[in-house]
Amino acid sequence: MYLYKKTYVKRHEWQKPEETYEVTVKKGGEIDETIKPERVSEVREDMGYWRKANAIHGWIVDNVQSGKDECQTSWFSIEKMRELLELVNKVLDSRIMAPDLLPVLEGFFFGGDEYDEYYFETLEDTKKILTECLKDPQGDYYYHSSW
Repeated sequence: MYLYKKTYVKRHEWQKPEETYEVTVKKGGEIDETIKPERVSEVREDMGYWRKANAIHGWIVDNVQSGKDECQTSWFSIEKMRELLELVNKVLDSRIMAPDLLPVLEGFFFGGDEYDEYYFETLEDTKKILTECLKDPQGDYYYHSSW
């Protein structure tokens, strides 16, 4: 389960200087001439990774992917991130609310289905990931899972 951010960096002649990005890629401390900065369109940053965080995956499937779970990549809006973070915080504040607010998702590839320490550790990880993303809401965020 991955969350990543894409930032569009392609330069256009009509852009103001303060709107443009300069892309430089180095290998071994030296500029890599095989990567042409003018051909780079976007930069992808890995923002988060989960392993068998089935409650988080289930929420994203239902609320971001319209119930469709086909290991697809889906745009994850800032608003949806805020919603999920709010739920995570509520459950961390009152663990008894976990089954109602962020229920586990059962299945062969989904890991444990208990509200145990691993479940709450994944919520703490999710809180850190989403908080970091929300510090910089520029760019586009995407969720991808692979089972």
